[in-house]
Amino acid sequence: MGNKKLSSLVLLSLSSALVLAACGGEGSTADSSESAGANGSDQVLNLIESAEIPTMDSVQATDTVAFTALSNVNEGLYRQGLDGTVELGIAAEDPTVSEDGLVYTFTIRDEANWSNGEPVTADDFVYSWRKLVDPASAASYSYMMDGVIANATEIIAGEVAPEELGVKAIDEKTLEITLTSPVPYFKDLLTLAMFFPQNQAFVEEQGDQYALSSDALLYNGPFVLANWDAASLSWTYEPNAEYWDKDAVKLDAINVEVIKETSTALNLYDTDAIDRMILTGEYVAQRTGDAEMHTMPTSSVFYLKFNQQREGTPLQNANIRKALAMAFDKQAYADVVLQNGSIPANGLVPEKLALDPSTGEDFREQNGDLLTYNAEEAKTYFEQGLAELGVESITLELLSDDTENAKRSSEFLQSQLQTNLPGLTVTLRNVPFKVRLEADTSGEYDIELAGWGADYADPINFLELFQTENGNNKSGYSNAEYDALINEARTNVTDLDARWASLLAAEKILMEDAGIAPLYQRSYAVLQKPYVTDLGEHLVGADYSYKWASNSGTQNVD
Repeated sequence: MGNKKLSSLVLLSLSSALVLAACGGEGSTADSSESAGANGSDQVLNLIESAEIPTMDSVQATDTVAFTALSNVNEGLYRQGLDGTVELGIAAEDPTVSEDGLVYTFTIRDEANWSNGEPVTADDFVYSWRKLVDPASAASYSYMMDGVIANATEIIAGEVAPEELGVKAIDEKTLEITLTSPVPYFKDLLTLAMFFPQNQAFVEEQGDQYALSSDALLYNGPFVLANWDAASLSWTYEPNAEYWDKDAVKLDAINVEVIKETSTALNLYDTDAIDRMILTGEYVAQRTGDAEMHTMPTSSVFYLKFNQQREGTPLQNANIRKALAMAFDKQAYADVVLQNGSIPANGLVPEKLALDPSTGEDFREQNGDLLTYNAEEAKTYFEQGLAELGVESITLELLSDDTENAKRSSEFLQSQLQTNLPGLTVTLRNVPFKVRLEADTSGEYDIELAGWGADYADPINFLELFQTENGNNKSGYSNAEYDALINEARTNVTDLDARWASLLAAEKILMEDAGIAPLYQRSYAVLQKPYVTDLGEHLVGADYSYKWASNSGTQNVD
């Protein structure tokens, strides 16, 4: 998920790779009024985000902030439960599946409605899914249906019309889906935002304003958005009165503010203005031993992405890329800059995501450390690369976000790279999250500090990112052998051991090419008030579920 945000074979036991860290309980020493929200209700939470929501169009969203919002105001056929396991969403029951494992027939709940009272129908899925794969949409996540839903590959390539996609409305509440080949993790895909429905009449009525403000959206999930547009630095989640499971929703409101400085957020937390925050850097050490702090593991891996598409860029040189990838001390970065439990990454696939289908060994442990910090080797590669380019020095720009932590990260990397690679100058460009995404899409960067969090618990969800034709691969990295291995893994669902071997080999090629430079696997150091209960934290998919969250309001007053 990009940052986002939106990957096991243990394909057959995906839910085991999900994690909940729902911190709750009693015993706050604050006055009871301090846990109440601005509207006077005790059932209010005040939260923060690190960036704006770029879009609320489920077809166009690519980042973790949008995916979190979408997954709390919308719902697919399935959703992640509080404990991260997959449970029924607006599907009334598990589907009937044909003997060959290719045709799924779902019944949509009779009580599933949009926020305007109209029923959610099978046609809403047909419309949204066709829109996702339509080349005219240029949707980055169209690849999630590529090789999964029948005819998706041909539609994305422009060879057949979107109407040929293997999804059909049998009647208003019956949806038939035909797969290209059996997909053991298909149920998990159906929890993701790009598989959500959209109401065609409403979308077309809104035109080019669709999903750019809270009033230009319909919702079929636990909450609706209020007071939001694409430039908003704040928004509110309110209960959706039309949600089929509205009785499970306890909160009256969730107020969200975009706060990019950890120091500002900490002041708000300590004055009870917000109920939860993520600590970074030296602030983690300051709160060591705090009973309100816990560690939230994630599947997100961050890396330097090298833009090889710009004409004449030195990043087309493999030795330059290898030098850059090996020239920064990842452990020091985790210990000094992050200080939140994050760990160095020496491959793309994260720890504890996926297990060998035969041995049960973790993918990361099995493939080992593939691209590690080594200043001496980095210098040698750099000198070789400069000689091959016929130059004595190069200048490269590092693109990153404008949050406090991103700025500190950029400065650390700049210092490490310039110190360990004489002849290299690194300039910094820190921009708002939305601007970085736009620069990524347009290719207006040299090196980008980027990241990916698993949409579902399988290594392919990471490794397919850097296939030549993948919509998320905007770096220009291309390797025919790598592409072939990913295609083998995507289509081979019968010989799971062979599939696993393909994925292991593909990651090794990506690292040998220094297609990217892995940096760290993220954990969050979270401060959360004791009265915040049942706020779901997930290892894959959307980071958070608010459906079951509440403000317990239980206080111990001196």
